[in-house]
Amino acid sequence: MFRYFAQRSTIINVFDNQRVRQLLIRSYSKKDDTYTQLPLEMQRSPGDRKIIVKSWNDDKGVKNLLKECLITVPQRSDIMIIGGGIMGSSIAYWLKKNFCKDFHVVVIEQDPTYCHASTTLSVGGLRQQFSIEENIEMSLFGAEFIRNINNYLGIEGEPPVDIQFHPYGYLMLASESGAETLIENSKVQNALGANNIILSSKKLKERFPWLNTDDISVGCLGLEKEGWFDPWLFLCAFKKKAISLGVEYITAKAVGFELEEISLITDDDFKLRKNLKKVIVQMPNGNIETIRFAAAVIAAGASSQEIAEKAEIGLGKGVLSVSLPVERRKRYVYCFHCPDGPGLNTPLTIDPTQTYFRRDGLANSYICGQPPLEDKEPKTCNLDVDHDFFETNIWPVLAQRVKSFENLKVKSSWAGYYEYNTFDQNGIIGRHPYYPNLFIATGFSGHGIQQAPAVGRAISELILESRFCTLDLSKLGFERFVTLEPMKEKNII
Repeated sequence: MFRYFAQRSTIINVFDNQRVRQLLIRSYSKKDDTYTQLPLEMQRSPGDRKIIVKSWNDDKGVKNLLKECLITVPQRSDIMIIGGGIMGSSIAYWLKKNFCKDFHVVVIEQDPTYCHASTTLSVGGLRQQFSIEENIEMSLFGAEFIRNINNYLGIEGEPPVDIQFHPYGYLMLASESGAETLIENSKVQNALGANNIILSSKKLKERFPWLNTDDISVGCLGLEKEGWFDPWLFLCAFKKKAISLGVEYITAKAVGFELEEISLITDDDFKLRKNLKKVIVQMPNGNIETIRFAAAVIAAGASSQEIAEKAEIGLGKGVLSVSLPVERRKRYVYCFHCPDGPGLNTPLTIDPTQTYFRRDGLANSYICGQPPLEDKEPKTCNLDVDHDFFETNIWPVLAQRVKSFENLKVKSSWAGYYEYNTFDQNGIIGRHPYYPNLFIATGFSGHGIQQAPAVGRAISELILESRFCTLDLSKLGFERFVTLEPMKEKNII
């Protein structure tokens, strides 16, 4: 950004992602050094605005003036992505990677600190231990992407990308009732390219002496392509690379859409239908702006249903009467210390009760969690942690599964939001069946961060090529809510 001042006028040149906009502030009042009139394109609300500048040495006044003038948004974009977390950033990256430099991609994110984002509050797991082929294949690509992350997200002249991946795998445990499902899942996973093995109760005890296997029939251990990483570093790498390719991030909140009627011609019919034309956004200073787009993507995580309703999804007639079944669910993560706990090669272990734990760092620290029962979901009005939930629900399971955990001590905790798909707990990926220029990538129910590379690539293919080119994810589209055909996982948290 370049700025210079003249005595009786101010010209501000803004260089931002190849956009150069010259803003001229007019009508400098000699009487009280007050700006009372701005050019029409800078007026965002009716009525006069006054920005007091006592003199050109009034740093605070000039700063406020510049801040007001520089809160600008583009009038149009080719692709508008609502949500700047890992999913939105991945989509933006793939779009710019696969298309020309003049292709304008804008990402709207209301919280650039990501302090409440599902991405940064996740535990950053990567696994292929699913039952649905699409989920397995997406996570396999996630593993390949992370293994070669600098080929994808590296920037010339910058330090190498390091998201601190720990390749210790997942260990899913099953009692006698779940053993057959776990074994069948493993066969599917290995046939698609995963690498895991089924271990009997005896083999588990030999390999992990600290594990109580009295009520365990079998376990599935990932040998490669599984582990965990730092979600914040992963998001930063995606966003930084996207920006370097020319993606424009705007701090704003999407509050609505402007629609237009378009003519739809079929073989034997002609009719009018609605199409999305502009997104309405609220800026940090409260001003309302609109941005025209050719296509939009809803990738707003736990807020996706709210955004979809702004486009009448779930509130209209016909296909528009079908809602986007994504709601906010709160999950707790507890950090504890255990001086005699399992060693460095401990996999992320998932108990048949769906309680999980893994190491966190080198000093015998661990993190753990457990999904609540369906009828005991916590309120989502804040991110407060219920410490009684650990004492009542989690600790007894940990102490029974790993004897040394009887002596653990909780050190800290946090809560985060799932973008929970209430229909079948799987991602929603694809074009909306009513709006031809609206795409959706949400509802991953805790699996989004590991699937983000594949989903970003898939959405970019749909937008640019009108089809899935690498992985066919059509079964995970919105249409399954219309036809009532859920994609249910088996034996999966």
